[in-house]
Amino acid sequence: MKDTLFHIEDIMKENARRRALVECDRYDPLAGVGCWGDRVEADGCFVPRAVIDSHPDYPSLSPTERERHRLFDDFEFWCARCVTIKDKQSGRNVPFVLNRPQRRLLAVMEEQRVSGKPVRVILLKARQWGGSTLVQMYLAWMQLVRHKGWNSLICGHLHATSKAIKRMYNLLLRHYPKELLDDDAEPLRFTKLEGQNNVQQLDSRECLVLMGSSRSEDAVRGYDIAMAHLSEVAFWKSSVMHDPDDVVRSVCGSIVLNPETVVVLESTANGVGDFFHDEWLRATAGRSDKEAVFVPWHEIGIYSLAVDDPVALWEDMDKYEREMWEDGRTLEQINWYHHKRMEYRAHELMMAEYPGTASEAFATSGNNPFAREHLDNLEKSCTVDPVLVGDIQADGMSGESAKVNIRLVSASNGLLKVWKYPHPRGPVAANYLVVVDVGGRSDSSDYSVIAVWKRRWLNSKSEIVAQWRGHIDHDRLAWKSMQLAKYYNNALLAIESNTLVNEAARAGESEFIMQKLYGVYSMLYQRAPHKLGFHTNVKTKNKAIAQLIEAVRDGSYLERDLDAVNEMRDYEEHNGRYAARPGKHDDILMTRAIGLLIMSETTVNQPPPDPSLANDNWMTVRTG
Repeated sequence: MKDTLFHIEDIMKENARRRALVECDRYDPLAGVGCWGDRVEADGCFVPRAVIDSHPDYPSLSPTERERHRLFDDFEFWCARCVTIKDKQSGRNVPFVLNRPQRRLLAVMEEQRVSGKPVRVILLKARQWGGSTLVQMYLAWMQLVRHKGWNSLICGHLHATSKAIKRMYNLLLRHYPKELLDDDAEPLRFTKLEGQNNVQQLDSRECLVLMGSSRSEDAVRGYDIAMAHLSEVAFWKSSVMHDPDDVVRSVCGSIVLNPETVVVLESTANGVGDFFHDEWLRATAGRSDKEAVFVPWHEIGIYSLAVDDPVALWEDMDKYEREMWEDGRTLEQINWYHHKRMEYRAHELMMAEYPGTASEAFATSGNNPFAREHLDNLEKSCTVDPVLVGDIQADGMSGESAKVNIRLVSASNGLLKVWKYPHPRGPVAANYLVVVDVGGRSDSSDYSVIAVWKRRWLNSKSEIVAQWRGHIDHDRLAWKSMQLAKYYNNALLAIESNTLVNEAARAGESEFIMQKLYGVYSMLYQRAPHKLGFHTNVKTKNKAIAQLIEAVRDGSYLERDLDAVNEMRDYEEHNGRYAARPGKHDDILMTRAIGLLIMSETTVNQPPPDPSLANDNWMTVRTG
């Protein structure tokens, strides 16, 4: 016990140091203390240098004139002086003084603006820190102070979201200081544009504020938009007739790349693999016009709880909470987290609501059979740059001619990705396995996937080397998979047979696609003598998923496609049954699970040389 107390004394000293760093955050936007940007002292305040550069006589002006000029370049001063918001904790109307996360977001936006760039941000939000408020007030500042005729769009996943943001704007207008308006300015108030409920106008600023939802994009067409606040984008619903991704692209594409135009996509996360997640990954990889901003829960000041018994807390902390201490959190922050997570039946659910990292934010289910840290490790081997994107072709599309002159063709919009070409034939030629998950033909159905595995050899790991994914007639899917199998050193070809067998039975055929294929290509997987293909049922699926969970945990295979990892992040187990989360896919995932199971249960000898391919150059890729 004595050693524990000595140890806790060191912890408390370090905790006091950390708390002091947080509490010494001096911020006074009226005085310009702790505010963003290059500032100089004038008349007892620190104002942006741009104010003095524009108005060298600033110190000699009247107080009202100084304030009016300062508003133009000092957003933080404008917020504290002119903006009224409703405080979420007290319910009272209060001046808008930015908290620490809001100031960090503002710094990103202002850095872009003062550099003469368009303001483009994608914001991944935790709860209750006012990210939407900051974005909307920034747009209001542009319209009320910096520009006339600067139209904006507010678009949420539901009309209620847009209306809530509009209420913030209305509160601002009602309480705006009249003395800080131009002398001849009319009062600030919204009026409907020609009776349109979703279009409000500010006559004195000659601008419009358009409001819509992800399901009513037609309402904003035909207007000259300079700014867009797109809220809760991850929750915009998709259907066969409606694609919110197209709405976002259309809105963003209609805003010109001029300085001080603004586009902000913001949302709490809603799983992986959707438009918002894809855009977040593009931004964090530096391949987007938007800068990624994430605010973890521990930057939000309200998430702290006094510690009555530090020894008891320390001894009750698990490995994850000890890592939080190592990462610099205070005991008060950890204590809040420790108690808050008791409300959730699974830690993953707590992490999704109060994430400490972006990866945690996109975790959505406490029923996911794959551990988040294992998926993070698997993702490290993924690449966004295949060596080829295109398709595979031959002289014919079916039958014997489908084996003649097999070649890869490069095409920017192709559905085939190749990460590694086949190992050249020889005494140590690599073995390959091709796995096919059969989907639907229409664009609204599940995808069909052809995955090419390079089997484990000596000390190497099994790895994904190529993949085709799309919608196609099932007979053409089968022949295309045969071509890939033949191209990859006469690989063993395993086609998920359920759909094909059922189709043959409905058609009353005595011979179905698999049998036709076997007549041309004999390296087909047989689950039993004379039973072609892999049959998916409860038993085989559970066995295959168990094999995949083990491989992901142990890091025993190399993944190349990020979409495969995303499908695993959105996978769930309920009462012993596995399935993708509603609205998500598992077609890529199943080619991994089936492939790993087959490789664990079969041994494939080196295929004999194929005279028809003896002179092929396996590294040749034709462009066309």
